[in-house]
Amino acid sequence: MHFDLTTVQLFIAVSDFGSITRGAERLHLAPAAASRRILELEAQLGVSLFERLPHGMALTEAGRALLAHARGITHTVQRMQDDAASFVGGDLGVVRVAAPKSAVIQFLPFDIQRCATACPGVRIDLQEMNSAEVQQSLRRGTVDIGIYDGSLGVIDLPTAPYRNDELVLVVARGHALARRRKVTPDDVLDCDLIVLSESSAISIVLERLAEEAGRVLRMRMRVGGFDSMAALVAQNLGGGVMPEAIAREVAAGSRFVRLPIAAPWAQRQFVLCHRPHGALSSAALSVLAVLAQNAKPESPN
Repeated sequence: MHFDLTTVQLFIAVSDFGSITRGAERLHLAPAAASRRILELEAQLGVSLFERLPHGMALTEAGRALLAHARGITHTVQRMQDDAASFVGGDLGVVRVAAPKSAVIQFLPFDIQRCATACPGVRIDLQEMNSAEVQQSLRRGTVDIGIYDGSLGVIDLPTAPYRNDELVLVVARGHALARRRKVTPDDVLDCDLIVLSESSAISIVLERLAEEAGRVLRMRMRVGGFDSMAALVAQNLGGGVMPEAIAREVAAGSRFVRLPIAAPWAQRQFVLCHRPHGALSSAALSVLAVLAQNAKPESPN
């Protein structure tokens, strides 16, 4: 079986656009040449990858199954090019680490500094994404190491405890709950809330909490980060749920009150996950060893 990288990239492009013409444009191919490449690929694989529709192309069941492999091929080639470039530049390799904002702010600056000391010459490509996206990137093999909120469930890759943190409810000094010493889950659900994106781990936990209580989450608005959340909370537009360590940074001062949440879900455990050892470079194995050595799952901060 013989097909080149351009054909694999074309397969991905056509699936992305649902159009042979637009897929061909992405790779600067003539539509007729692109169509011939797809037909030849289908002939070699022995399956139809697309349904030909009056107004476009749609993946078949086989096409959907093989698309993941195609993306894996292109990611592997890109990684090879990146690693080669790093060696040309004098580095000892690139290690791709993905983590949510909570972990990036609270833990990783210290651990990456330790990695820089222990693994001189290794370049770490730190990619910030939410926990669900970290899991997806690990499955696809586009990152070497990932850190994510274990409350989402662990994926079928090597995983170990990494760090814990604690979620708190942050309210303005003039909020009705501001005089409380702690709050319950019902108190949280009674609040108008400033929340993160739908796919963030904290939002998923809050939606799950509301669903289990048979209630609707009182979402005032969504924001892209904890700093935006704190700015809106400061104006008493609602409460915000965030890690206590981050709240100490973005919601400090007399305008805010940080309230512990009396619920097991408020105690979160982040996990350290990685591709199988045999798929990791020596640079990635070195970084993984430092991260694992410095894991402190028993410590909330």
